[in-house]
Amino acid sequence: MSIEVSNESGIDVSEEELISVARFVIRKMKVNPAAELSMVLLDTAAMADLHMRWMDLPGPTDVMSFPMDELEPGGRPDAPEPGPAMLGDIALCPQFAAEQATAAGHSLGQELALLTVHGVLHLLGYDHAEPAEEKEMFTLQRELLEEWVADQVEAYHQDRQSEKERRLLDNSRFFDQL
Repeated sequence: MSIEVSNESGIDVSEEELISVARFVIRKMKVNPAAELSMVLLDTAAMADLHMRWMDLPGPTDVMSFPMDELEPGGRPDAPEPGPAMLGDIALCPQFAAEQATAAGHSLGQELALLTVHGVLHLLGYDHAEPAEEKEMFTLQRELLEEWVADQVEAYHQDRQSEKERRLLDNSRFFDQL
């Protein structure tokens, strides 16, 4: 799976975290592992320009998705095995997201993770224009984000345990010298 991130926003963010959450969602949604995704982080002026050009709406927004290939999560049962695909592009605006994060009472990293999940789901054909679509998409978005966070916590605890075991083994070598 190829995920490229280009940060043109001027704001320092964890590109590794964005790649991690995007990769997680793509895997959970059973997209071909050879799929490609491009993410660009923009400042508010560039995002406002995109928002006006593509949505005919003034001002910046938090995330925009530009799908390349028509995909369905999990595929259709009667369809041939899907090949690799260019999912598309996700544009994120960290400055706009920072304001939302403050209003929501969480970190910019948490907001960008949420927006990345949101953007990937849009690339996979999910939408929230109608109430039923919104309920489906936002429920899935929340579930995927919660699962990713749980995976991150588990990986952190495993890393800490491995580090403790390594230190214990290093210390036990002292007794070999006696």
